[in-house]
Amino acid sequence: MGAVRVTGAAVAGVLAATGALHAVWAVTPWPARSPREFADTVVGTGDGVPPAAACLAVAGLLGTAAYLVGAEAGALPAVGPRRVRRAGVRAVAGVLLARGAAGPLAFGVLSERTDRFRRLNVRYYSPLCLALGAGAAVVAAAAPGASPGPDA
Repeated sequence: MGAVRVTGAAVAGVLAATGALHAVWAVTPWPARSPREFADTVVGTGDGVPPAAACLAVAGLLGTAAYLVGAEAGALPAVGPRRVRRAGVRAVAGVLLARGAAGPLAFGVLSERTDRFRRLNVRYYSPLCLALGAGAAVVAAAAPGASPGPDA
């Protein structure tokens, strides 16, 4: 198994798991003990879990991102035109890299967030986004079968 395939599988797995967690949050603040603790830890504002529709929308986007990265890396079956998948993976990489790089500023210095959220964002959330974005960028740049084919 090549490095790009392994990278894509790892990134897709983490994105899928994160999407599943967002789906869980549509109905419960787990693993937090209360909606207030959830807001402090995961959102940094408010009193509880965001609306179910928002949680499910993010879960869907993360699931789509997981598929695009996994399929482009050759770790999942590919469906549809490769150029669409490649554009999708590039978008995933860009969004994650932007969130990771701007996170400490946008969700820290420039916004009213709880101290706990700011600390977790700098230690975990933003670095995770940077790592996933870098992995997606590797897949976008060097995915197996990167030479143009009939559906490119």
